[in-house]
Amino acid sequence: MLCIGIGLRSLGGCAPSVEDELQKVVIWHQMRPDERGVLRVQLERLRRNLPSGIELVELYKETEELRSGFVIASIAGQGPDLVYGPSDPVGIYEATRTIRPMEALIPDSVIADIDSSGLLVYKSHLYQIADKVGNHLALVYNKEYVRTPPETDADLVRISRNIQEAHGYTANRPNVYGLTWNYTEPFFFIPFLTGNGGWVFEADGVTPDLDSDGMVSALQQVKDFRDVHKIIPNEADYEISDALFKDGKAAMIINGDWSWAGYVAKGIDIGVAPLPRIMRSGLWCSPMTSPKGYSLNANVPDSKIPLVMRVLSYLLAPEQQREYVSALNTAPTSRTLIGDSTIQRNEILRNSLLQIDRGRPMPVVPEIRAIWDAMRPSYQAVMGGAVTPAEAAHDMQRLAERKIRDMKD
Repeated sequence: MLCIGIGLRSLGGCAPSVEDELQKVVIWHQMRPDERGVLRVQLERLRRNLPSGIELVELYKETEELRSGFVIASIAGQGPDLVYGPSDPVGIYEATRTIRPMEALIPDSVIADIDSSGLLVYKSHLYQIADKVGNHLALVYNKEYVRTPPETDADLVRISRNIQEAHGYTANRPNVYGLTWNYTEPFFFIPFLTGNGGWVFEADGVTPDLDSDGMVSALQQVKDFRDVHKIIPNEADYEISDALFKDGKAAMIINGDWSWAGYVAKGIDIGVAPLPRIMRSGLWCSPMTSPKGYSLNANVPDSKIPLVMRVLSYLLAPEQQREYVSALNTAPTSRTLIGDSTIQRNEILRNSLLQIDRGRPMPVVPEIRAIWDAMRPSYQAVMGGAVTPAEAAHDMQRLAERKIRDMKD
């Protein structure tokens, strides 16, 4: 039976030939819709400048589906040529031998223009090259309510309470909350952990360090925001917090750089500021930061590497990064763009870069999955009043240690 066109292949009429696969570059990613729009325009432009018959395919997958699906496909000798996403799965990809080092494959001229923050070297090999850096939390404020953003946690409480008093209460709830964010999830709690002097790992980068004074103080502080100062909603997941801010029911929100373009599109006059300094410790709240970029499937044959590297080099070029910066206020990795006067004049980008500078790189070791899974139940138990912060910190540590042992057995 002859295969004619893509339609028959997609229906299972026959498998694509080796020659077909060598003429096609496939990218799996978890880009949000506005990012996907930019990517598709760029790929179409590149397609017109490639030899006839070359096919470029991009496929969206949810973050967890991308991670697990890529590993499963690559182990089976399949999967995309390039996988795009944040840096934290790289440790898992390396451990499962599903990605390939790129230091000897990508042109030196491309590497030379990428800032070190966009080059993820793990176990002495370059496993990811990013076109964006950040993926980080910052303080976003509605300028209708906030003229000068808070610099300390005391400022944060004071400004929030003043806003709530100014706009009154209905049924004992503020008509406008001073602050909201997805405080139920550990990732969104990290800035207050670091601001109170804590971190998730010890200095070796793999041993959990959750049973600490910093953890206890941070847990108590977030709980006090809700129960003592009453500046955040009694309940708030991501969707609730996002809706409150978009509807003008919250003056400030802690959210990631992925969300800011949506607030602007909603017509909100936003400002972005670094998260505050904790007065007790003197430390800035430091969110986790990570590059978002491309890794190379271990199954890509040597004969196809030049084509895949040509596509990757194009996507990493300053011209392509500038399109994301202009459309979405993302922080680029291109050295050419980082020092650009246009970026330095952009208030949102300037403060975003400052927040990145004050952040801490997200660990890429596989053990980070155990950390998240260990933190979540005890953290939420504190917010539910079931355990004290000290008890929660102890329980997190024990559970993280057990989960890491289970990973290695």
